[in-house]
Parts: sequence; structure tokens; C-alpha cells
Amino acid sequence: MNEARKTMTLDRSLPREPWVARRGAPLALQAAQYAVLIVLALIMLVPFVWTVSTSFKEQSGLATATPQFIPDPASLDAYRTLSDRMDIPRLIFNSFFVTVVGTAGQVIFAAMAAYAFSRMVWRGRDTVFLLYLATLMIPVQVIIIPQFILIRHLGWVNTYQGLIIPSLFNAFGVFLLRQSFLTLPRDLEEAAFIDGANRFTVFWRVVLPLSKPALATLTVFNFMALWNAYLWPLFVARKAEVMTLPVALANLAGSSRYQGSVEWNVVMAGAVITILPILIAYLFAQKWFVRGVTFSGIKG
Repeated sequence: MNEARKTMTLDRSLPREPWVARRGAPLALQAAQYAVLIVLALIMLVPFVWTVSTSFKEQSGLATATPQFIPDPASLDAYRTLSDRMDIPRLIFNSFFVTVVGTAGQVIFAAMAAYAFSRMVWRGRDTVFLLYLATLMIPVQVIIIPQFILIRHLGWVNTYQGLIIPSLFNAFGVFLLRQSFLTLPRDLEEAAFIDGANRFTVFWRVVLPLSKPALATLTVFNFMALWNAYLWPLFVARKAEVMTLPVALANLAGSSRYQGSVEWNVVMAGAVITILPILIAYLFAQKWFVRGVTFSGIKG
């Protein structure tokens, strides 16, 4: 009996080569994967680092033969020139106002439509949803001219409503939230109906609180799209009173090119001012963004 126990103890103490081999292969694979991801992350960061670096360079330092990521000497002349040529506070206010109001409107309308398509039963619901979803296949360039003609007839050119109202209805947002609402158990709604709640109360107090990840994901998507929007504001907002940052930045680059040489340090300073709000918004909403992508029905 004792000899058998000693034999079992010796067997346990001996290294098992197949187990080590099996364990070593995944570690090597993970190391290779992390190395590839690090290289890709660095490649993605290079343009942003170059943009920030160029914004702190002087005009004479842009024509160097060797690329310099660290400006020597570092200067704030580009930001001073940018503030002299453009009304930066007004442009930031215009972009923030259009983005915040447009994002809030998109999320509200998309949530209401998604609730009607996912939790309410009515004749032709699926057909209407498929037709609405089919609008995603229509390129923006196809509808922008008819949309502009309509806005012009309404007298909304160079106005905030002309910038915001056409962007309030988003088929992708409806699809995203509908997929999230479909995952919610109906028992919660039925319990709320038994307690005397109506449709709006169930929507506001039951469905929306349980769909925070999807709502945060849609908010980040819409915020980024509206903040970076260029084509539609280029058509509608040509006056400085309602012009947004991307349009003003494009006008700045175009005017510099027309004069003979592009002041890339000034253009990059404007790009940094445009990028920072998006970066800050994503960093604050990163947790909800990842959860929304995982649980809202758009995972792989």
C-alpha cells in the first residue's frame, strides 16, 4: 500500500512533457498576437502623433528633409495664427450645439422607433422595418441634392435647424436599438403592465434603463458622425455664424493652397482642436461602448 502511494507521489512530481508542449504553443501564439496588435496600434497612432507634432512646429521647420516627430524648436505660433484667422470659440460652439442636439434627437427618435418595431405588435410592422432598413443601402450623395432643395425651399439654409433636423432620423440607430430591445425579457413589461403602467412608462422606466450599453454605443457613434460631418454642413452652413469646425478647417486649407503654399502647421493645429473633443468623449464612454458592441446585437 505504501509503495503504491510512493509511486503515485513520484508520478505526480515528474514533469509531463506533452502538457508543457501544449501549454507552450498557446503562449507563443498569444505573444505573436500581442506583438502584431502592438505594431498595428503604433501604426494607427503615427498620424495622430504627426498631427500634434506638426501643430507645434514653425513654418520653417516643415521643409526639413528628415521627418521630426519632436518639434525643434516647439512653438505655439500655429495656434496663434489659427485664432487670428478664425473665430475658434464660435466654431466650437456651433459644432458642439449641432452635435449635442443632433445626437440627443437621434437617440430619442431611434429609441422610440426601435421600441415600436421590437415590442409592439401591429400590422405590417416587419415590412415597414425592412423598407426602413433598406434606406441604409442608398448612398448619402444620392439624396443630398434633393434634401438641399427641400431645405432651401423651407428657408433653412445657414440655420441650425437646417443642420440638425435632417440628421435626426437614422435607420442604423433604429436597427441597433431594436436588436438590443429584442434581448430584453417580456416578463418585466408584463409585470409593469399588471401594476398599471402604460406604454410610455414601460418604455421610459423599464426598457431604456436596461438598454444603457446600446444607448451609449449609439450616442458615441452619432456624436462622432455629427462632429466630423463635412459634406452636409458644407452645403447648408456657409456663413461664419453657423459654420462648423470641419468646414472652417477645409476652407482654411483651401485658402492657403490658393495663396500658393499650405501652412500645414496651422491646418494641423485646427485638426488637433477638432480631434480632441472626440477623443475625450470616447475615453469617457469607452466602457459603455465596449459593452454595447458586445451585448447589443452587432457582435461578430
